[in-house]
Amino acid sequence: MLTAEEVYGTLMGAPSASSCDAFDRHAVAAIVSLALAEAEAAGMPPCAGLGLGRADLLALAEELFPERVGLLGTLVPAGEVEVDEEERNVRDILSLYASGAGRIQRALIALIARRVRAPHHLWQDLGLRNRGELSELMGRHFAPLARKNSHDMKWKKFLYRMVCGTEGFTLCTAPVCSDCEDFANCFGAEDGESRLAVARNGGSAAAPAPAAIHAPDR
Repeated sequence: MLTAEEVYGTLMGAPSASSCDAFDRHAVAAIVSLALAEAEAAGMPPCAGLGLGRADLLALAEELFPERVGLLGTLVPAGEVEVDEEERNVRDILSLYASGAGRIQRALIALIARRVRAPHHLWQDLGLRNRGELSELMGRHFAPLARKNSHDMKWKKFLYRMVCGTEGFTLCTAPVCSDCEDFANCFGAEDGESRLAVARNGGSAAAPAPAAIHAPDR
């Protein structure tokens, strides 16, 4: 199995026949590369960290990385992707506030909803370079949701807050965020190193995904 950095470099390195712009290709390549490496390290099926089945992944690759469909086909065997109720709730929120209904948006809904399960900041668990890239991704593909997050709450916290709101529950006991003793956990800095950069520098990008979704600390 190629490393996360190698998969990313292979997806992005070849001259592309795709009409999609470079940022979307970068974002999806980062997510897919990191998720495949995590699954390999954890001894899980390749699609376990993606939330996308093989057919959907290859259809996405046909749009973004047409010259690398064959490679991804060799890395990802056929198999079913299980989506539990809580993950489906996150998908529903993303679907409700998606900027469009194209293949990239549909794939990002599945990818983000699955990567929310991982234990780091969301931008890190998507393999992105920094929090700013996550803001750009959400603004491009989930603009109504990005506008709702007007106070720049951490995205994992915000998504679960939205889920709880639709289900009639709340994660919060304070009447307003500024009165909450957990304010820093929701709005604090999201510093850290890109997990793809960690892999490139000799560390491990892999971390086992939790068996179930819970409201995140990040």
